[in-house]
Amino acid sequence: MQDQFLFEYAVIRVMPRVEREEFINVGIILFCARQKFLKSIYSLDEKRLECLFPAIDLAEMETNLLAFQRIACGAKGSGPIGHYDQASRFRWLTATRSTVVQCSKVHPGFCVDAQETLERLHAQMVL
Repeated sequence: MQDQFLFEYAVIRVMPRVEREEFINVGIILFCARQKFLKSIYSLDEKRLECLFPAIDLAEMETNLLAFQRIACGAKGSGPIGHYDQASRFRWLTATRSTVVQCSKVHPGFCVDAQETLERLHAQMVL
């Protein structure tokens, strides 16, 4: 039997009008310490976003989500947060905030392959 690894994930949401608490799920961020894995993926359904939030700046959303993704990966140029260790980056990215891009509460689970689990959660909760 293959080993099961503890992972944590959160759903990435776009909430253009924070005061109304209406949001659309756009991505997933997943952290698995034992597999040294931290990654986020997202998909913007532009038609849906524009239908629900006509004044949304899609280019700005894309920029924010790309920054989120770069910090998760610790990519060069991702700023001081990008230099933190994986666990600290995950905690920073999933911290409660009142901005347009937010995360759900963190949820745990067990997986064999973190990348496969990330893709499955993305398909289930975003697509």
